[in-house]
Amino acid sequence: MSDRVISKSGFDYSFDPEACRECTGNCCTGESGYIWVAVQKIPEMAAYLGIDNSEFIKKFLKKEGYRYSIKEIQRAEGEYDCIFFDRTILGCMIYPVRPLQCRTFPFWDYFKDNEEELRNECPGICRA
Repeated sequence: MSDRVISKSGFDYSFDPEACRECTGNCCTGESGYIWVAVQKIPEMAAYLGIDNSEFIKKFLKKEGYRYSIKEIQRAEGEYDCIFFDRTILGCMIYPVRPLQCRTFPFWDYFKDNEEELRNECPGICRA
């Protein structure tokens, strides 16, 4: 376990980000879902990619009600990748400007009651 293990109050587990080096991107792939993007983050993300906001929205986001979610690429039946997940480097193409939802993984309220599911997905989960 590395010296950089992260803990968060209210969670019964910790996270070792060094495990990401050995992972195949489990948090960026799998079942379809929503990867919410705050409207305020769109200019920063678009600028990072060197494109304008409207092109970024058209290419990479889908509108869900009044919110935006990052598009996914279907790999197989029931298997999806975030459009920004690069399988050659097993990492995120927009990591420095990734959405808050991605930045806060694995400390999501959902996993407080579903720790077993999280442990099966993420090799970086360890006892608090």
